[in-house]
Amino acid sequence: MMQIWSWSGFFDYLTNTFILEGAFTTLWLTAVSITGGLIVGFCVALMKRSPRAYLRLPATAYVWLFRGTPLLVQLIVIYTGLPIVGLKLSVVGSALIGLTLNEAAYLAEIVRAGIAAVPSGQVRAARALGMRESQIMRYIIMPQALRIIIPPLGNSVNGLLKTTSVTSVISMEELLRRTQVLIQERFMVLELFAVAAIYYLAMTTIWDLVQRRIERRFGRADAHDQSAIDHR
Repeated sequence: MMQIWSWSGFFDYLTNTFILEGAFTTLWLTAVSITGGLIVGFCVALMKRSPRAYLRLPATAYVWLFRGTPLLVQLIVIYTGLPIVGLKLSVVGSALIGLTLNEAAYLAEIVRAGIAAVPSGQVRAARALGMRESQIMRYIIMPQALRIIIPPLGNSVNGLLKTTSVTSVISMEELLRRTQVLIQERFMVLELFAVAAIYYLAMTTIWDLVQRRIERRFGRADAHDQSAIDHR
């Protein structure tokens, strides 16, 4: 009778160095992509809010394109399509650029919504006081917008931890790719996928705890600010 599950194999791979290195790759891939995506997304969000059409229209087209096409297709185009026009990127470079550009399109909408939620009267009042646009953004808009942006931003990090698995199609050796390599060598399909699922679950659970702590901290800051206003 064919054995369909091996507990010894499962526990051996649970602490396998090859798998652990793949999980670490997933973590830094997520960290770099979300950071780059936030920077690009912030710039795109400002461009979309610009009254100048030459800034607004390209930003709108960018968001439309990257949100409307699958990440898998974008990665394949970046990795195999760009060399046709003379731009050859490594697997790591292609994965980072693909994830960053895709994530930036979603984060741009999150940032734009957060900025738009700040009452326009506060901005007009700041301008009337002679504050520069950079000062208004730094001291008036962003402190309030952050409280709106942080929850969906945290959810984006959670989603990106799992979305990095798509980069396995271009041979990026993150957690899923290394799991697939071991499956081809050892034929322990269920055991190895179970181990990968546990690692993904552990990473997303830890991030969920971190996100809740960040949200509570900003919630307390919000309550403190409101209390200060009430006592004036």
